[in-house]
Amino acid sequence: MVKIVQKDDPILRQTAVDVSLVEIKSAKLQKLLAKMSQALTEQEDGVALAAPQIGEAKRIFIIAGKMLSRTDSETETKTPAPDLVFINPKLLKTSRRKKNMEEGCLSVRWLYGTTKRANKATVEAYDQNGQKFIRHGTGLMAQIFQHEIDHLVGILFIDNATDIKEIKPNTNNNDE
Repeated sequence: MVKIVQKDDPILRQTAVDVSLVEIKSAKLQKLLAKMSQALTEQEDGVALAAPQIGEAKRIFIIAGKMLSRTDSETETKTPAPDLVFINPKLLKTSRRKKNMEEGCLSVRWLYGTTKRANKATVEAYDQNGQKFIRHGTGLMAQIFQHEIDHLVGILFIDNATDIKEIKPNTNNNDE
């Protein structure tokens, strides 16, 4: 199991460093991406993860493939998608329209709050093969872009959230 660092770890407050284009194709970086993907897969409620959350101060985040999977309307089966990798992401544009959204974080376990996020966001980044791409997102996807890019500059959602509450998972399945 890959350890996800928690809110008191100083690495979460650092500014992550850019990854060089040469480094992207290196075995070391590919291993880091695999480790991030594994960490995210191990978290049932995880939708995205930034490299600092596993102790690496690099400008990388990934979005779980389950966020991108499609359901075939005829067979009702889900087609899994691979995790989406963002290396050296830059937020190019956000909508002026903002929305209050419920938010949590794998590094701020069991705390949830309301954050004001742009409803639309556009990100430019490199993928795991060193190819530059631009991705647009609305709603939850835009929120993920903003949340993860915040991680890369040392910001946690609790820094700006309101109505923060602790909601622990229900581990007691026997209520009798």
